[in-house]
Amino acid sequence: MRCQKCRQKAVLTISRSNAKYCKPCFFETFSVQVKRALTKDKMVTLEDRILIAVSGGKDSLALWHILVESGYQTAGLHVDLGIGSYSESSRQKVEKFAEKYGQRLYTYRLKEAHQMGIVELSEATDRSPCSACGTIKRYHFNRFAMEHGYTVLATGHNLDDEAARLLGNVLRWQQEYLNKQSPILEGNEGGFVKKIKPLYRLSEYEVAAYSFLKGIDYVVEECPMSQSSPMLIYKKALNLIENHSPGTKHQFYLSFLENRKTAPTGSGSMEMRSCTICGEPTSSVSSVCGYCKLIVRLPGYTAPLHEKAL
Repeated sequence: MRCQKCRQKAVLTISRSNAKYCKPCFFETFSVQVKRALTKDKMVTLEDRILIAVSGGKDSLALWHILVESGYQTAGLHVDLGIGSYSESSRQKVEKFAEKYGQRLYTYRLKEAHQMGIVELSEATDRSPCSACGTIKRYHFNRFAMEHGYTVLATGHNLDDEAARLLGNVLRWQQEYLNKQSPILEGNEGGFVKKIKPLYRLSEYEVAAYSFLKGIDYVVEECPMSQSSPMLIYKKALNLIENHSPGTKHQFYLSFLENRKTAPTGSGSMEMRSCTICGEPTSSVSSVCGYCKLIVRLPGYTAPLHEKAL
């Protein structure tokens, strides 16, 4: 098996494009896809200060790695969810990466803030662990970026993540989420930092191959709380189709983005308000953000006077 670019021995095959690459040519192809997203899609400039949401998994660490290699100003923010040995291992992987590449790392520890981990917090608020986790991470990633002067928040969502999210939104025809689904969400003066997903053109397999071949030490195990997540079901369904028709996921998501340029799914503008509890921005008609709606359910929570908005 020969590399299609240089005819040296190939080390992997990308089925969706039926392309075979040696290690150097795969790295070059991977880098071209990321840089295309960063520059052609106008995600960032070299002057931006980029905060990367890092979990310790392959996606976020691969993203951090290639942004550092490309000369961008970066720092990482890790949310320690307090899930026993899994969270401990995840935090250690992120800390080792930051130390190896001389990058600044911030860590938010859920147990220090709320005296409980995500499992106990989800039970106390009667929310699924994935739902509570997403709400908490989105809140703190945005708040932290704004408070520390980062101009862009980057996440490691890949093509598989975005295609699965799109499938879920289409199946339930969630118009509001379809309107907002994009690899770029511009920031605004109302308190939201710009959010980007530079790996959206690359499959989970390609990101895993990049991480492995670059020698990035990451957490291989999936989060133990994610086993019942609908996203995993959507991914399995798409993988089944992809096996029969390579390139389906790529075409599904990128065609959605392309068609939306000429046939928008609806207005992307939302009326923003300040949360009456924490002051962070929210589009909720109740003027209470999702994070505060979650946190006020915790036992022992002392409600401020303005919580009457709930």
